[in-house]
Amino acid sequence: MKTTAFILLATLALATLLPPAADACTGITLKAKDGTNIVARTIEWGGSDLNSQYVVVPRGYAQQSLTPDGGKGMAFTAQYGYVGLAVEQKEFVAEGLNEKGLSAGLFYFPHYGKYEDFNPSDRASSIADLQLVSWILGSCQNVEEVKQAIANVHVVGVDPRASTVHWRFTDPSGRQLVLEIIDGKTIFYENTLGVLTNSPDFQWQLTNLNNYVNLYPGTAPAQQLGSLSLASFGAGSGFLGIPGDVTPPSRFVRAAFYQATTPQAPTATETVAQCFHILNNFDIPIGIETKAGETPADIPSATQWTSATDMANRVIYYRTMHDSNIRCIDLKTIDFSRVKYLARPLDASKETPFTVIKIK
Repeated sequence: MKTTAFILLATLALATLLPPAADACTGITLKAKDGTNIVARTIEWGGSDLNSQYVVVPRGYAQQSLTPDGGKGMAFTAQYGYVGLAVEQKEFVAEGLNEKGLSAGLFYFPHYGKYEDFNPSDRASSIADLQLVSWILGSCQNVEEVKQAIANVHVVGVDPRASTVHWRFTDPSGRQLVLEIIDGKTIFYENTLGVLTNSPDFQWQLTNLNNYVNLYPGTAPAQQLGSLSLASFGAGSGFLGIPGDVTPPSRFVRAAFYQATTPQAPTATETVAQCFHILNNFDIPIGIETKAGETPADIPSATQWTSATDMANRVIYYRTMHDSNIRCIDLKTIDFSRVKYLARPLDASKETPFTVIKIK
């Protein structure tokens, strides 16, 4: 366990050396006409390849939480099977779906969150922040159970130098909660908007949307300015002034307006496709966060993967910076009472595949 903890500490210590903007995530929520709710998100890391994996966790699989002192924290066993998308280590599930249809994911939350201090006497009920998604997916059926579960544990950061995170939980009913831990206190928000990025706190992000009350879909009408006639250069000028940078507040605004104005698709699969199209706008290219004179990381994109989750039909979809083809795992085809624990890279190859069209 101490070896695993050392790997984690090294990983998180590296994270503190990179620009805060390298830790970026954007989440949206769409609802199909057939009533299916889809949650989707990106995960960014501009410093190195996260070596992401998908994990299949059976019922009865036992895990142990890490603690800041490198020892053992809370032991937990999966009551429900789940599939997760993990970063750096297979234990660190950043996004996942369980067999009951509960979706859970973590988003970076630097400078604004603060966990309670680790107390060794609470070791048996202490869960590491990067392992909370795994524990919740194996323990809860819906967001109400999530709230009850969190009340009985101590969420701690393994390395106090590293960024804190906040979490999004959604169940098939469409109810979505955001969990933030600020000054050691847990705060749940009902996320009826369905958008989440990073810092500042969720309530601030909602308030900030009022700064963009002037935005609307469509094209601005022509008008007369004295003797000068003014007209739009092209379509979409109703959104003129929407922020285009990659900071969390700007991404939150863009995500909220793009999500609100997208046409409602008839089916779940069409809605999944629409989520990926919207999130195309949030890909962060390598280089934008690197100071002049510094060498960017040797990876294709800071947006390392994008996922979409269909909670009603129990399917999780993803694509990566190496391969834009959308792949999916259907949880209904997995017997979680018999399947063995499995961890596999998201990409079989880290070279972008190209399809050659042969003309005869």
